[in-house]
Amino acid sequence: MSRIDLHTHSTASDGTNSPGELIDLAHATGLTTIALTDHDTFAGWPAALAAAEGYDMEFVPGVEMSCASDQGVSMHMLGLLIDASHAPLTEAISLSRDDRIPRMKKLISNLRAAGLDVSFSELSANVGEEVTIGRPHLADLMVTKGIVRDRDQAFAEYLHNDSPYYVGHYAIDGTLAVQLIKASGGVSIFAHPGAYLRGEVVTFDYIAELAHHGLDALEVDHRDHDADMRKQLRNLAHELDLLVTGASDFHGTGKLNQLGENLTDPAVWQELRSRANRVA
Repeated sequence: MSRIDLHTHSTASDGTNSPGELIDLAHATGLTTIALTDHDTFAGWPAALAAAEGYDMEFVPGVEMSCASDQGVSMHMLGLLIDASHAPLTEAISLSRDDRIPRMKKLISNLRAAGLDVSFSELSANVGEEVTIGRPHLADLMVTKGIVRDRDQAFAEYLHNDSPYYVGHYAIDGTLAVQLIKASGGVSIFAHPGAYLRGEVVTFDYIAELAHHGLDALEVDHRDHDADMRKQLRNLAHELDLLVTGASDFHGTGKLNQLGENLTDPAVWQELRSRANRVA
């Protein structure tokens, strides 16, 4: 029986399990297909692929791209089965990843001005050079220093998008992300599009624009979507002729999300795979 999870993270970005450990957990959970979709990096692919081959598990190379809507609303786009040598895509991802460091320095400066004892040197000492740095890493530092009890409190009180300390970062338009993913031979999935508890979400009209530019699917079954939102997104996907996926968005101990808690239908995954390598 196929069990397919198309959205997970490792220590290559803001997960707490190494790529190999992630695959070990996926095998123990009974997953047959797993996508590694770290934020703005492909660094975890080789180790995850090697581990998956040991279990005869299907490994899906992926990435979660930082994007923004035409109204500047932050959003994330999953690119699966992409070609990491496709220069336009990798350049866009590199710009976003490289901008995270000055953004983090400014965020920490804002927190220090408010009296919080955190520093970029402490943060960078805890994060490897190849890791895509993000707010969860800062949250972990705040936990270590006893400022907050866990990541959830760090985001709720200091690091959320509407926080007075928040600093935005470089993000390409979502429509361009879709086009680059498709041009690289991959398939595109709009991650947790209705996660309104995280902050402002894009309009359904903008999702229609994404569909016009080649978006393949909406990630509907996700922990951050309640029953009503899932129903709305399913109806929208039907109207726009988009596929519907489900995934865990697993980050290890950093979040409550559990591997395999939401899955993608095997027929949907088969259709997504059939669309890969069709250059837009």
